[in-house]
Formats: sequence, structure tokens, C-alpha cells
Amino acid sequence: MSPAGLFALLWASLADLLGTAATAALLRRAAKRAQPMCPELSGMVIALSGLSYDYRLPESWARQGDGQALTALRRLAVELRPLLIELAGPVVIRRLDRLTVLKEHGIEFVKEGQP
Repeated sequence: MSPAGLFALLWASLADLLGTAATAALLRRAAKRAQPMCPELSGMVIALSGLSYDYRLPESWARQGDGQALTALRRLAVELRPLLIELAGPVVIRRLDRLTVLKEHGIEFVKEGQP
């Protein structure tokens, strides 16, 4: 699965749990934190579209096997984890961690030995 497909799964899962406004705010904040280590995250745009939020990703994320995009997505998840714990406790990250396709690509939310 391409990094864009993985991001779409993450977005849809979070939006289902929290709504698009909260999802947009959390992903923007996580991207801002991750940007110094992964500058390609600056190409990710999250904006209000009608009554809900939508996103646009760099074109390179559509290519399966794009290592930089996958690294950026992993870093985004690292930065997203503490924000989700602060907002909703461990419930949301446990649910995200059950998405095996994310785990297969090294995108994990539950750290071993932690909630």
C-alpha cells in the first residue's frame, strides 16, 4: 500500500472516532512537530472543505515504496501518539494499533509495555 493509502486509512479511522475537525487539528499539530525531522511533511495540506476537513498530500506519497514518505508517516505517528493520549487516553491509540496494515508498514501507536 502506498503512503497515501496508509494516510487515508489513518485519516478515516481518526475521523470516524473523533470527527474531521479534531482529526485535522491533531494531524496538523503532529506534522508541525515532525517537520524538522521530515521536511516533506510541509507538502501535506489540511484545510476546511465545505462543512468538513480534507487533506492533500505530496504527489510522491502516491508511489508505493517511497521510503521518504513512509519515514515521514512513521514520524507523524510518533508525534501523534502523545497528542491522542492527552486528548482521549489510550483508547484511540489501541484502536489504531489494531489496524494491521499500518503495523505491517512500521506505523505503530502502542509501545511495548505502555498503554
